[in-house]
Amino acid sequence: MSASPAAAFPAFDISKRDRSDALTLVGLTVAYRVRGRDRDVLQDVSFRVRRGEAYGLVGESGCGKSTVAMAVLRYLPRNGRVKAGRISIAGEDVESLDAHALRELRANAISMVYQDPSRALNPSLTIARQVAEAFEVTGATYDDALRRALEMLRRVRIAAPERVMDSYPHELSGGMQQRVVIAMALASNPALLILDEPTTGLDATVEAEVLDLIAQLRNEYGTAVLFISHNLAVIGKMCERVGVLYAGKLVEEGATRDVFARPRHPYTVGLLRCLPSPGRNKDTDRLDTIAGSLPSPGSIKQGCIYVDRCLLADERCRRDAPPPYRMSAQHGDQMSRCHYHERAIELPRANAHVPAQRTSSAPSAPSAHTQTEAPPAVSKPDGVERVLRAERISKTFHASGAVLRAVDAVSLELAAGETLGLVGESGSGKTTLAKMLLGLIAPDTGGVLELDGSPLPSRVTRRNDEQVKSLQIVFQNPDSALNRAHSVKRLIGRALSRLTSLRGLAREERLTSLAASVRLPDRYLSARTRQLSGGLKQRVAIARAFAGDPRVVVCDEPTSALDVSVQAAILNLLADLQREHRVSYVFISHDLHVVRYLSDRIAVLYVGRLLEIGPAAAVFDGPHHPYTEALLSSVPTLDAHATSADRQRIHLEGEPPSPAAPPSGCVFHTRCPRKIGSICEQQDPPCSDAGDGHQIRCHIPIDELRSLQRRG
Repeated sequence: MSASPAAAFPAFDISKRDRSDALTLVGLTVAYRVRGRDRDVLQDVSFRVRRGEAYGLVGESGCGKSTVAMAVLRYLPRNGRVKAGRISIAGEDVESLDAHALRELRANAISMVYQDPSRALNPSLTIARQVAEAFEVTGATYDDALRRALEMLRRVRIAAPERVMDSYPHELSGGMQQRVVIAMALASNPALLILDEPTTGLDATVEAEVLDLIAQLRNEYGTAVLFISHNLAVIGKMCERVGVLYAGKLVEEGATRDVFARPRHPYTVGLLRCLPSPGRNKDTDRLDTIAGSLPSPGSIKQGCIYVDRCLLADERCRRDAPPPYRMSAQHGDQMSRCHYHERAIELPRANAHVPAQRTSSAPSAPSAHTQTEAPPAVSKPDGVERVLRAERISKTFHASGAVLRAVDAVSLELAAGETLGLVGESGSGKTTLAKMLLGLIAPDTGGVLELDGSPLPSRVTRRNDEQVKSLQIVFQNPDSALNRAHSVKRLIGRALSRLTSLRGLAREERLTSLAASVRLPDRYLSARTRQLSGGLKQRVAIARAFAGDPRVVVCDEPTSALDVSVQAAILNLLADLQREHRVSYVFISHDLHVVRYLSDRIAVLYVGRLLEIGPAAAVFDGPHHPYTEALLSSVPTLDAHATSADRQRIHLEGEPPSPAAPPSGCVFHTRCPRKIGSICEQQDPPCSDAGDGHQIRCHIPIDELRSLQRRG
């Protein structure tokens, strides 16, 4: 296999290829003017997206992925400009278009789907008006636009599209909103569709549905896709080719299967190794991380831009910027900007195999295959300290005359130093359950909450200081949880003042120690949170939660908005803090790979009901509840050795039922692919024990579930 350097991509012959490509970038350099100086945020970026092809763009936050999209659309901010290079869409030079031609291009040739659909939709207009408008700009009459809007909603597999047409955005789920946005983007049958993190924040089943929809519509319309994401597994599933951006430069490119199977740049190797993978968990392995941080735009004037974070770097790398070396791979050409690209895959792991000291053991249970009438809390073996206990807690809301049972008779226990993962689709009751544990909302009467064996008041306002500081939370979005106007020192200091009796020098020493424990450098203590990266903000949020030495910390999607390298660092940090302080976690996440890595046990919720609970390995390896089986089948993976049963996705028909009108019998029977008859419709299933504390609430016997799932 040979490799040769080139000053630019030799494959880019515009005269021969430009007309057959949906998108072509050649030597694109983009600069932002900041404080009177131009700072290059993209440098000499070249790639193409062929008609009908899906091209993935990956890299850490701040690498320039979204800037590529904005430059293609000519949506750069006022202080941004294209300094050099050429952007061509379906043969049209974007930079040479006048205002009228640019509007025509945006209306007819290119569309974009953004990360947050709720911000892309007008909350004051109905879905019918907004989707129809997308057809009107292409020249359709109002009546024809409404007809085509209805048809397009059907095409994106929205159930009851007539009802959705009359709805406002806030009345739809996140997955439904994203399908509406996709319908609007496809109204013009564009040659190029740009997707900027379109599935971030969606649960596993909705993400899978959206990805399937994109793939189906791409095949039907022949639309090319530029897919921007920090989820490498999604890119692996969706894209034929991938480009890896680092600090504004394309450092690797090639067929996705080649790049992910044998990466040729140390940065790509680092990204792939950050992912929690099957077989790895917090007790046996630390996740790899990429040391250091991105250089500021335009700060690297000589040598390789990755040199300060690279384990292969030597004097040659500091002196000479590597050209784009090209080599033949199994599925096409591969490019890498690394002098030592042949050795990149052989890099030693940043974190060696680190077995951790267990602080709690998995719960035991009676013999396998016994049945009980209701899912009891799992008993703990002698010597395991039980910190938190919830028995048959429920929460009923009353809205517009309707009774909504958000959580229904859930029982669970949490041992010291244990992580309980909470999983389930949006609306399953995960966050409501967590808020009841924290005392932010009061459960219905009749349930039991205990902390260290003593009754725990239902509302936080009725809890004593010790109980308040014992249960803390880390939110999904640190921006909304931290005051942007306050310094990091003040934010952590206020938490110390409220949760401890420390004052003066003792308080300052504790603050310094707390910052060190979350690996937050002292230089950031005086900074405002708006000056910090997403990973640093989350460290501040974790430090604040640990200010009072909590017994239990609820982590509500703490890594969902972070790229894989920062996510790995935060997961390692949480595991380290758990070992050091023997703190327990209730960990809520849509990312089942993350849940499996960090959790000792997993609880599966559906429409407020606890359908399955047990040790993480048992829940993932099976047998599992049919709903859990569907969740697991929806998760994309980079594991090349996954079985065919693992890769075969189970489609769940329709949306989850409303908690205001749950089905009779088994709450899952309306969507269950393994429904066995009228018993599922008429009787609430018992809780069967699969051994080792693994409990499944299903009418199908455990042995039969195991046999069915083994056959796939």
